[in-house]
Amino acid sequence: MIRIDLHLHSTFSDGSMTPEALVAHGRSKGVTVMSLTDHDTVDGLPSFMAACARWNMAGIPGIELSADHARTVHILGYRLDLRRAGSASSASAQGNTPSMGMKKMLEEVRRGRDERNAAMCENLRRMGLDITLDEVALEAGGDVVARPHMARVLVRKGYAQDIVSAFARYLNTSSPAYVERYRLSPEDCIRMIADAGGLAVLAHPAQTTGDLSELREIVRMLKDAGLWGIECVSSRASAEQIFRYLSLAAEFSLFPTAGNDFHGANRPSAMMGVPVAEDFLPWARLGVSL
Repeated sequence: MIRIDLHLHSTFSDGSMTPEALVAHGRSKGVTVMSLTDHDTVDGLPSFMAACARWNMAGIPGIELSADHARTVHILGYRLDLRRAGSASSASAQGNTPSMGMKKMLEEVRRGRDERNAAMCENLRRMGLDITLDEVALEAGGDVVARPHMARVLVRKGYAQDIVSAFARYLNTSSPAYVERYRLSPEDCIRMIADAGGLAVLAHPAQTTGDLSELREIVRMLKDAGLWGIECVSSRASAEQIFRYLSLAAEFSLFPTAGNDFHGANRPSAMMGVPVAEDFLPWARLGVSL
């Protein structure tokens, strides 16, 4: 058995650890294969991959995209070619031009996120909370601004006891402050990942729907669009859920993957690392040599 985690977030999106700290933490937990899958950005990947090389860790460059769908559909992209994935630092270092398609699409997604963040801060002020987008951006420290950064400001100012209660009261999808944001279609998410040389995987299917028949139809649609795998194994999933997702992956000839959606202190319930068999995945397809 080996320990892997193919669903990790850093300070470049809504995690609490830098890419380098994620790698060091993974090493301390006995993880041998990791993937950084920040939301809507590949900017943390160069430092992540450099840290993996330094720590002799098998690293997979990735991303997580939120698709425009009636249900929660998040698409993970693995084995991204940084020269084609819109990472300016990696492109300049290797003398290549990033994929303009992916770069432009990610810019549109981030612009939509910025507009949503401003609108949510305005809604919070209308609710009587003293919070500005500038201080949320300062909390993010120059990385992609997201709801966990708003949560930390709310906790610091005494509006919530902790991040979990800040989300429950002010920031989740059913709160009056919540604002939807621009998202790509599932097909565009998968196409963008493929254009960057990557493999597309449906993340945390439990968040999509608990109705197996409905999930099967969503997976069928994604498979037709080029889906490569399903995130089946997680320490937070029940044995019954894992069995269902593995069966669904087999039904559609998709590869099962494993990850805990680790965010560090921003989501303390998710620990890093999932035990799997050494031949759990075709590692060469993911650019990994064990």
